[in-house]
Amino acid sequence: MTPRPRTIDDAEILAATARVMGRVGPTKFTLAVVAKAVGLAPATLVQRFGSKRGLLEALAKNGRPEDQNFVARLRQKHPSPLAALKAYLLCFAEMATSPKEMANHLAFFQIDLADPVFRRFTAQIFQRQEAEVAGLLQDALGAKELVGLSAEELAPILLTVARGSLFSWAIHRGGTARDWIARYVNVALRPYLPAR
Repeated sequence: MTPRPRTIDDAEILAATARVMGRVGPTKFTLAVVAKAVGLAPATLVQRFGSKRGLLEALAKNGRPEDQNFVARLRQKHPSPLAALKAYLLCFAEMATSPKEMANHLAFFQIDLADPVFRRFTAQIFQRQEAEVAGLLQDALGAKELVGLSAEELAPILLTVARGSLFSWAIHRGGTARDWIARYVNVALRPYLPAR
């Protein structure tokens, strides 16, 4: 007997899981809520991921499906390396469409910090992001859009600016998260713009 084909693949489930995390936070996060969001029975999620923790580990390990080839798509969309770099950093605004959603993601981040398995996955994501931003900085240096910097040193600083700006936006609540991040990213990059 051949198994029935999957009508919804794991990538769709993981994308829905990320959305549900932002919407409900860890206290209301259940397999039933995710299953409802994707139109499956909770038992199907148990079959595929084993448990709620298994589902969260799959998301932490694999990231969101849209993360795959993300930098390549940015480079294709933005001929200017500096524009691609800024677009990358501004994507952190998509983590939170509201301060409440930001609070829900921060609540899950506490689990990432406290649990050794989740912390390892999060550290890998942070390392990958640093490498991606360093690559984009190197592109901008090569195109002479930025000057006088070390890509490896500036990459974690820019990521800290983007993440920290999102956090301060949730506190101050001035304008959109995207505009808030853009303001501080531009300030951080200003010393490395070529003299006009």
